[in-house]
Amino acid sequence: MDLKDHAKQVVDNTRDLAAAYKPNFAFFERWGSKGFQWLEEIVDYIGTGPIIIADAKRGDIGNTAEQYAKSIFDHFGFDAVTLSPYLGQDSVEPFLDRTEKGVFILCRTSNPSGSQFQDHQDDGKALYEKVAIWANGINAKDNVGLVVGATAPEELTRIRKIAPDLSMLIPGVGAQGGDLEHSVRVGNQTGVGIINVSRGICFAGDHSGSAIRNAAESYVAQMKILFDG
Repeated sequence: MDLKDHAKQVVDNTRDLAAAYKPNFAFFERWGSKGFQWLEEIVDYIGTGPIIIADAKRGDIGNTAEQYAKSIFDHFGFDAVTLSPYLGQDSVEPFLDRTEKGVFILCRTSNPSGSQFQDHQDDGKALYEKVAIWANGINAKDNVGLVVGATAPEELTRIRKIAPDLSMLIPGVGAQGGDLEHSVRVGNQTGVGIINVSRGICFAGDHSGSAIRNAAESYVAQMKILFDG
């Protein structure tokens, strides 16, 4: 089964359970023009119900960022995108100007070496805290969110205090071992928290439709208990 068919299988078995989908550009780009065609088809296949987030992690100077925004929002038709804040304000403005679209800025990521730069202290604040403060300040159009990994629960708590109303995209639950309970309780405390389970669902068991469905239902059931608790 190729990537496109597997992605469609994931959608077919989770459509009534998922609030959002987050296709990772790298897994499609590696297949060249065929992969880009698959990505177009998958976005169209998902349709207009769930939020579709481009996991592209774009970050470049203003005129290049403008082309990325046109590609992701106008060509592919995504609702939101993940962005790197490293190049500063002009690298995100072309995305922010799309008031009907959303951006999720990398703040404290879930990968093992995420702390290497993101935890760096300056003037008593970690870099990820400064990113959260900055993101909070540029949210004039109410379309800014943060990417904060479930694998960093203490940092997640601090970030939620800094940016109580921002949406959070929280990866790292499942295969990366992130804390689901903490992510739900803190990430969704006042603002919106999108709990992102990727490999734990997409590659569950034997990768069959039933295995994908069972894994998705299990995570939804766990979250419902936490919401009701």
